[in-house]
Amino acid sequence: MEVVRCLVDERPVVIFSKSSCCVSHSMKQLITSYGANPTVYELDEIPNGREVERGLLSMGCNPSVPAVFVGQKLVGGSNEVISLQVRGKLVPMLMEAGAIWVWNRTSSTA
Repeated sequence: MEVVRCLVDERPVVIFSKSSCCVSHSMKQLITSYGANPTVYELDEIPNGREVERGLLSMGCNPSVPAVFVGQKLVGGSNEVISLQVRGKLVPMLMEAGAIWVWNRTSSTA
């Protein structure tokens, strides 16, 4: 668990992922679509990936990926992130964490 805390520390948005996981890819796309630049750790590509995965599992992430942290707090996996997005709470959370500064809800349709 400590290894996870060290990787998350002082970063506004962190996503733990696996390069072959399509759900993880979707979470990265969603977060970046708001203009955030998350720190992404691909557990199957980093040397201590298995140790990090055990830490995520011990924190209650099941499955272990995707695991999304915003403002150094565990948000959860894809279900929790999508739930926040649907309820309109994801953008305010990203803003509060300093991951994005401005969000324009209006879209121009000509």
